Amino acid sequence: MNNNNRHAAMTVYSDPTCPFSHRTRIVLHEKNIDANIEDIIDGQWPEDIASINPSGISPTLVDRDVALFDSNIIISYFEERFLQPALMPNDPISRAKMRLMLYQIDTDWYAQWNVLTGLEQGKASKARKALQEDLTVLAPLFAQGPFFMSKQFSLLDCSLAPLLWRLPLLNIKLPTKAKAVEEYAARIFARDSFQASLSDIERAMRP
Repeated sequence: MNNNNRHAAMTVYSDPTCPFSHRTRIVLHEKNIDANIEDIIDGQWPEDIASINPSGISPTLVDRDVALFDSNIIISYFEERFLQPALMPNDPISRAKMRLMLYQIDTDWYAQWNVLTGLEQGKASKARKALQEDLTVLAPLFAQGPFFMSKQFSLLDCSLAPLLWRLPLLNIKLPTKAKAVEEYAARIFARDSFQASLSDIERAMRP
């Protein structure tokens, strides 16, 4: 999969700074989906896409006659359409538990991201402390295996990695007792799919 692949029928409109766009790109590369990635800079959308996505939500997927917004909807679509490699468990109970954890990652941890980046009102210092403490408390979960709460690489890892990559940008340094989180992050960052997913702007977030 290449950026600006004009022969691909599927196009993902992606903000190169956005963690939600980033996790969509990780899934694209992990599943090796043939898609064109169009960068959306400073909210400047192509006119035809702006007409079908008036709210300007990034990422946006256009797949022939289908237009989808919201990264969780898009990565679920990828998981159901492109079955291999599977990024969710097979059995319905485990899938439901993973969806619940994805929801918690968004509502708990990415909510702090929104405060720290000014997308939502709130005290930055409080949000920074909350995110640091949450990751520290849950460090034992990161130590249980190579992946987060799963025996194989999953959508949970795709969702966590963009946030962990941005911790230095948020001026968050984890304490020594959260070493397992740092080790987990290093494993995920080393994956080919993660490295391929990085925009130039994201790569510069970690010199």
